[in-house]
Amino acid sequence: MSYGRNSEVTGFVRADGRKLRNGAGEELLLRGVGFGSWLLPEGYMWKFPKEGDRPRRIEAMIERLIGKEKAEQFWDSYYNRYVAEADIARIAEEGFNSVRLPINARFLLDERGAANGGIPAYREERVGLIDRVIDWCRRHRLYVILDLHGAPGGQTGANIDDSEFDRPELFTVEANWRQTVELWRMLADRYKDEWIVAGYDLLNEPLPEWFSSLYGRVMPLYREIVRAIREVDRRHMIILEGVHWSTDWSIFAEAFGDEPLDDNVLLQFHKYWNNPDTESIDRYLQLRDKWNVPIFMGEGGENNKDWYTGAFRLFEDQEISWNFWTWKKLSATNSPCSIRTPEGWGLLVDYLQGGFKPSAETAERILGSYLDNMRLADCEYRPEVARSLLRRAPVRIPAVFYGYKGEGVSFGCASGESEAGVGARVGSGAEQGIDVGFRTGDRTAIRFVDSERTTATFAHGGGEEWEPDQWLCLELSAGDWFVYDFIGDDRDPQAELAVRLKLQAVGETGKLAAELDGRALGCVDAQGEEWRTYGEVDLGAVGPGDHSLKLRCAEGSLRLIWLELLSIARQ
Repeated sequence: MSYGRNSEVTGFVRADGRKLRNGAGEELLLRGVGFGSWLLPEGYMWKFPKEGDRPRRIEAMIERLIGKEKAEQFWDSYYNRYVAEADIARIAEEGFNSVRLPINARFLLDERGAANGGIPAYREERVGLIDRVIDWCRRHRLYVILDLHGAPGGQTGANIDDSEFDRPELFTVEANWRQTVELWRMLADRYKDEWIVAGYDLLNEPLPEWFSSLYGRVMPLYREIVRAIREVDRRHMIILEGVHWSTDWSIFAEAFGDEPLDDNVLLQFHKYWNNPDTESIDRYLQLRDKWNVPIFMGEGGENNKDWYTGAFRLFEDQEISWNFWTWKKLSATNSPCSIRTPEGWGLLVDYLQGGFKPSAETAERILGSYLDNMRLADCEYRPEVARSLLRRAPVRIPAVFYGYKGEGVSFGCASGESEAGVGARVGSGAEQGIDVGFRTGDRTAIRFVDSERTTATFAHGGGEEWEPDQWLCLELSAGDWFVYDFIGDDRDPQAELAVRLKLQAVGETGKLAAELDGRALGCVDAQGEEWRTYGEVDLGAVGPGDHSLKLRCAEGSLRLIWLELLSIARQ
């Protein structure tokens, strides 16, 4: 176990004002990963084009290639292998305490349609797959969030909800509405006594803005679902997402007034491809205070590891539960598990785009290799991704991702101006005319390292590294200090760490002093105006748990691009 976080997993989770509490009454932050592409396969996680961008299109392709019977065998194997107990155990070992489990209603609904006077019929063997993961999570102490990612008819009208016609027919077809309510009633009745289930995420990302004419239907559906759940289950937390990719909470304006929706609610937002700063989430923080509810960054990721070290620290410092998207996908550098690409995979991609149809034998071989490769033991495992999310050493942290707890706690800026000819006063980027559009409220001096750009960009959806002209640096004058929190690695409690820094003196010289948990470590003397890597300041044996590294400009002025916490071996 890492950092003892799995010991937090005990008893039913409940909202208590702005906090979450576990069954022991202790404050809790959910820190988890999502199982994207398991029960709702997403084409981009298969490296497929638009013609194979959702479950029904992928299913149709596979059936055309290998026939109905073998396609059914493929999917049985797929659902049983994509998430196995080994995955659950590894997630717990890494120090996460929860998982978000996306569900496609069509995966559960019996093709024979409704039965018993309009009540939907379900495929018991497929509901059993959810049962099994819940059992594994109880064993390994991970809370489970049930997420209706693809509602009957589609709540989004896009590939992500398995829509047939790219329309949100959940809100326009009465039968879909009824099936959704009854689906949640069934799930709540089935899991009402399962404390390991943290809550029910009623709808993933309902209604982008181009379907805003239907916004008025979301809250009535939420209320009806909650009533159905509460008829059978009074204990589980209700998790609500806003509209437009779960970023717009305007629909909740009346949810916490005279007729509150429920007294055990967690509000969820999603965050992708934008600034990891307090300004970007300020509207959610304000509404948390106004409505006195806990909030949850329920889906974010699909970026690079450097972004993760900033974004997920932001959530931690602002006491926001979070869930990373996603645990496993094909040929990835930015998920913990990367499924190795089978030989011949490009033949399937070409076929989807109108190319030559592979023989059944060839397709079976390719798909069989895919099934073999998705087992955790056969994936390319990338521990550095988990370390970036949790800020667990060893890890690299861009300098501009210092703490998010505000001035006086996470940073301090000296007054006055830097030496003549060296530059304007560090600590107030706005005063210097250096507004790169990032962390503007802190008034710290954040600059581009070497760029013609004027605005910071963090849109790196494929996990690609920042280009040289996208890197930012932090400028420090004498007396300025910045704090970088991280956790030690309890797999080797005696491990010794050092910090390496990418620095530039602004002027002839500068001196940077380091402290760990209030203990002085030493200084780095930067010489000249060339960017250099300075290393390493010895941190000593850093045990498990939370640690704070404070960097202070002791003399002159400096610019810092990144710091890297390294494990060091003693002879």
